[in-house]
Amino acid sequence: MENNLLEVEKLNVEYITDDAIVYALNDFSLNVKPGEKMGLVGETGAGKTTLALSILRLLPQKVGKIVSGSIKYAGENILEKPESYMLSLRGRRISMIFQDPMTSLNPVKTVGDQVLEVLDLHFPQLSKEEKNKKVDDMFQMVGIPCSRKNEYPHQFSGGMKQRIVIAMALIAEPELLLADEPTTALDVTIQAQILDLMKELKQKFNSAVILITHDLGVVAEFCDSVAVVYGGRVVELGKVEDIFLRDRKHPYTSGLINCIPDLSSTTPRLHPIPGRMIDPRVKVEGCCFANRCPHCMDICKRKTPEMIYENGHGIACHLFSEQEGK
Repeated sequence: MENNLLEVEKLNVEYITDDAIVYALNDFSLNVKPGEKMGLVGETGAGKTTLALSILRLLPQKVGKIVSGSIKYAGENILEKPESYMLSLRGRRISMIFQDPMTSLNPVKTVGDQVLEVLDLHFPQLSKEEKNKKVDDMFQMVGIPCSRKNEYPHQFSGGMKQRIVIAMALIAEPELLLADEPTTALDVTIQAQILDLMKELKQKFNSAVILITHDLGVVAEFCDSVAVVYGGRVVELGKVEDIFLRDRKHPYTSGLINCIPDLSSTTPRLHPIPGRMIDPRVKVEGCCFANRCPHCMDICKRKTPEMIYENGHGIACHLFSEQEGK
């Protein structure tokens, strides 16, 4: 569609190891509009980070492989582009906040130089004074005194390092920001500060955001839409309000929501989803959630469900297919 900034269509990604082939993404499809804040939720191993690395074509060399499908950015299939094109795209039009700020920063370079490096790569026409001014403005914007830009990563706390990583990701004012669990390693107070900061910066730059997280509370607070991911597939897709308030949900989505503690309830235990994630080394026939689903039918083990849309809300489940339900 012309009004989409990003279109991922039937993407299949494999990790080829000495022991086995890991099927990380299986016919993964997703669209993101300009300025949209989309949350990507699911258990560890669902393929969320693999999607982000695939978009930037940063999969591990000789291990990660995009087998089939397409990733269109601004109407162009970036899988067909040379590496020189990707170098101009990464950090400039698409940026990523990596999962662990402790390992995302170079320990032997000052934080100011690391943010400045993005401008050196993508804005060589700017003078040194202009670049330093932009770095100072960005540090001030993320709440770090400019006087600290000549310090090294080990001199900052975890929350401050995350702010520096966000500054690096946004200094070039990208059109799309991939945020891979930017609040996971932080305490609740710092989480709230980082989310508020991302909201402010998103409004200033109007960047589209794909927020990868396990925390449904963060999704409810920050995102416009949600894609629920399981077994390398999108099993449900829709607006935040629909995901949380709609009666008709994918069984996996219902299971995730039931895992959220309810402070108004006196239930002594939470209600985890029974069973374990499917083995990504095994090519699944039928529905990827069938082995854990309380509503599993015979067809679920034989046929992969198609995404069924109702008023823009999509669910990939035979339970909601009128044709299969008859």
